[in-house]
Amino acid sequence: MRHSLFITVTAVSVLLLAGCGASDEYNIIDPGTNPSPSEMLDADVAEALAMAGITGVTRPQADSDELVALGEALFFDKILSGNTNISCATCHHPVAGTADGLPVSIGEGGTGLGANRAQGAGALIPRNAPHVFNGGVVGVDSMFWDSRVTRDPVTGELDTPEPDLNGLAPVLADYAAQLTSALAAQAMFPVTSHEEMRGQPLSNPIADALSNQEVWELLMERLVGTNDGMTGGIAEYRALFSAAFPAVVNFDDFNFGHAARAIAAFERTRWTAIDTPFDRYLGGSLGALSDAAKRGAILFTGKAACAQCHGGPLLSDFQHHGVAVPQVGPGKNAPGEDLGLSLESGQVADDYKFRTPQLRNVALTGPWMHDGAFTSLEATVRHHLDPLSSLANYDAGQLPAPFDATVDLDAGRNAARAAALSPLLQSPVGLSDAEFSDLMSFLHALTDPASLNQLPQIPDTVPSGLPVKD
Repeated sequence: MRHSLFITVTAVSVLLLAGCGASDEYNIIDPGTNPSPSEMLDADVAEALAMAGITGVTRPQADSDELVALGEALFFDKILSGNTNISCATCHHPVAGTADGLPVSIGEGGTGLGANRAQGAGALIPRNAPHVFNGGVVGVDSMFWDSRVTRDPVTGELDTPEPDLNGLAPVLADYAAQLTSALAAQAMFPVTSHEEMRGQPLSNPIADALSNQEVWELLMERLVGTNDGMTGGIAEYRALFSAAFPAVVNFDDFNFGHAARAIAAFERTRWTAIDTPFDRYLGGSLGALSDAAKRGAILFTGKAACAQCHGGPLLSDFQHHGVAVPQVGPGKNAPGEDLGLSLESGQVADDYKFRTPQLRNVALTGPWMHDGAFTSLEATVRHHLDPLSSLANYDAGQLPAPFDATVDLDAGRNAARAAALSPLLQSPVGLSDAEFSDLMSFLHALTDPASLNQLPQIPDTVPSGLPVKD
């Protein structure tokens, strides 16, 4: 019986690998042979991955070099912030795993980068900065911890915090036409947040704008000017926009949707991370994973039950679950409180639910969870194995200042977080030390080596002339 299972699973493995572009030379073991322990382990891995629907990821279609060049300049340029003191890269920096290495971000008014960023006059942002890895691959149609930005992949219909972008016939149709991915739609909104990039009222004209559209218009005036580029703007940005969008012949016809599309193209090109040891294994290189990582893959899909939420090609179901996470930071809807998805849906049943993140490069993207409550991947995994115990025994000492003083200790709210725990996580999972080590080996095998050294890819200058490496 075991022998026939092996043959069946090997055939499944061939189908999985073929879907990822594997070589046709992948060999099915002859039924008359005696498979080795290594071959038996690969068969078990193939069966486990097939059950969880885990396959390789298709690399997205390439964007033009000109569009990517424009996006790179905009991503690192502080000119997109009201007070010209913060850029997209401040909270999504290459050397911090395309996030910022902080439990929750320090917004406009802070100084410095990454874990060395000082709060100063800046506000703490309510949630952890999500990483950008694989945000532009096919299948990622929602953004943010609460999916408040979504794009229908069939109709292109948007659902965002700006009503005039939404629906099949949006008021801002010329903007929406440029938002060809959820990643592009997401890039429209950090610039409209007073705490993130816009600046506080009375501090600059963009902060005092009366609508999101006015914010976007003022930013385009900074970038390309008005009167067909004859008044204001920056000549280098006009050249970059013209090269990226040659069909647009009048600079007044550019809108911030073009900028957001370019930023998304840069992120998609730079940070699609699908050359991990695990992906190479899926592609037919069976030696790409250690035996420990292979055993971890079986645990991931089986006993540890991670794949209940982290299944599929992208290792995420893109749904929202209550995970009983301790609350860190200022809170989203009240001090010390973040009700998660229910703030968008209005449904009490969605209290404390947050979107399942993708897991490629997960070892690079801490702190983890919607509020960065866990500063090691090991602690994050242990929390998932027994959330209620982890919540009850949470150690705020793992957090750096000033975040350690922001942990919500209210017993009533913690009881509500515990009560909202997903049924998928209510039974604690006991793993031996060896099993836990194997599971961690698998998670570390999700790291793309190309993502380890991003420092050389940071530009020295941007068109505005504002500082980049501060």
